[in-house]
Amino acid sequence: MSNPNIILIGGGGHCKSCIDVLELEDKFTIAGIIDVKEKIGNTILGYPIIGSDDDLPQIAEKYDYFLITLGQIKSPNQRVELFEKIKKLGKKLPLIVSPKSYISPHSQIGEGTIIMHNVIINAASTIGNNCIVNTASLIEHDTDINDHCHISTNAIINGNCTIKEGTFIGSNATINQSISIAKNCIIGSGSLVLKNIITQNSTWVGNPTIIK
Repeated sequence: MSNPNIILIGGGGHCKSCIDVLELEDKFTIAGIIDVKEKIGNTILGYPIIGSDDDLPQIAEKYDYFLITLGQIKSPNQRVELFEKIKKLGKKLPLIVSPKSYISPHSQIGEGTIIMHNVIINAASTIGNNCIVNTASLIEHDTDINDHCHISTNAIINGNCTIKEGTFIGSNATINQSISIAKNCIIGSGSLVLKNIITQNSTWVGNPTIIK
């Protein structure tokens, strides 16, 4: 039996990394990519760009599975809008997991989330919908990561943390145990977070972190 088709939304660098995970997981066949109109007809790693965001309703008439492969650094807004659009169309956003990662059977992960290579997610952790858990990051026990977050490469989220909706944790950042971070925050690369962050939509950098 052949794998079901999936459409990728977003054709930048993150898309290429997602393709690598999808090919390795081998649960879906990539039928095409949605990107800006000017790139329709081009290919990304051999897969065709078949339409733009405006074409989503027509493409959704033919395909059931979608994955948002648009990256997230400064803001989650575009990813959130796309996620909601796909849900309104009644389509499915599967969980994608690299076979090179370790996911505790005692953890829970939401729809539309991608777990990249060499990630570790330990027991009793919860990852929300439409998240990016990027290469070689560590999510420790009893941590709750809400919807639409991006945990970037080699970041460490220690035990009993709460990362609220839409927050970005930069590469090589370390979040100390039992820390809570508010919605839509940006934690800069290499930062060390030692105290709770309660201010939404704020940016924090440094070791230890200070507000920017």
